[in-house]
Amino acid sequence: MKNYNVNEKGYYGEFGGAFIPEILYKCTEELRSAYAEIIESHDFQEEYRRLLRDYVGRPSALYEASRLSQKYGARIFLKREDLNHTGAHKINNALGQILLARKMGKTRIIAETGAGQHGVATATVCALMDMPCTIYMGKTDIQRQMPNVERMKMLGATVAGVSSGNMTLKDAVNEAIRDWCCHPQDTFYIMGSAVGPHPYPDIVARLQSIISEEIKTQLLEKTGRNYPDYLMACVGGGSNAIGTFYHYLDDTGVKLITAEAGGQGWDTPYTAATIHSGSVGILHGCKTLILQTADGQVIEPYSISAGLDYPGIGPVHAHLAKTGRATVYSINDDEAVRAAYELTRLEGIIPAMESAHILAVLPKLKFQTDNIVVLTVSGRGDKDMLNFLKHQEWAE
Repeated sequence: MKNYNVNEKGYYGEFGGAFIPEILYKCTEELRSAYAEIIESHDFQEEYRRLLRDYVGRPSALYEASRLSQKYGARIFLKREDLNHTGAHKINNALGQILLARKMGKTRIIAETGAGQHGVATATVCALMDMPCTIYMGKTDIQRQMPNVERMKMLGATVAGVSSGNMTLKDAVNEAIRDWCCHPQDTFYIMGSAVGPHPYPDIVARLQSIISEEIKTQLLEKTGRNYPDYLMACVGGGSNAIGTFYHYLDDTGVKLITAEAGGQGWDTPYTAATIHSGSVGILHGCKTLILQTADGQVIEPYSISAGLDYPGIGPVHAHLAKTGRATVYSINDDEAVRAAYELTRLEGIIPAMESAHILAVLPKLKFQTDNIVVLTVSGRGDKDMLNFLKHQEWAE
């Protein structure tokens, strides 16, 4: 049987590892040697789960979307991460990582953000735990996600605008890593997605696995079985997707479906479809699939979605795609906008632009009427209203 989880060297098949500057070796090694024991400890789990319940509002609802189900001819359940405090799945990870940082004696937090949801979640938990934080965000994303920028500032975070490169998520990660290199002793980097050097992809996967843990319990209550036929989630770096898949990775009877950001088309220069268009390389400390030129220069990604606008992919998702365990669709901007309007008008739920990408896969699949489908709505669409309105002609 194939193993889809990380091995002791930090790899998922051929992907993963820790390719880092020497100055960060001590930091990542300290984290690698400490994280599993801390996360698995009774004290950590007790505090983490209490806060997930009382502060975040978990378990998030598993909602059977009757009108969407009727349209696509299956029982479609939406895992409502958009109902979490701060409006997305990102809070699950930020909360766990700040508890980890505190137990490791760190006193300052840094993070990167694209769509702003991870930045808001990090600023939120830093306010909760009375810790200073700096959030790096590309200036392009600052302009298109202004409501989240103001939320971060209101929560007390310093938002550091990044003007290098395409001024999007990749560049924000670059700046956060530079900061970490300059302050390795007291600073903890809360990585927002299942990317980066080992052990970050595994830390994020463990903390987001609460999603699939809840799905198993909730499905059993609603359908009499604890597994779906299809599990669906959008993927940029891949944190909500690995959280959705985590407890089903070895159950090959469950089809794993992901959607990446095709932009204007995976075969055009304007795309963030890393799995469709990328090749093996090193990005932000791990070996994975990335958008790059023939001589290894990173190609600037493009997507209507700030949260999927990343030139790489989490190593676990590169592995799932390469082994065929997950089926990956490339969804273009117009398809995502159309799907967002469809969910809004059928179910009264406005999804984040990121989540809209996986919703756009529904018409591409052929379901049986007794199929059970679980689709994770990773975030709510408040932050994307101006973007939706700007492109509403695509929904007609």
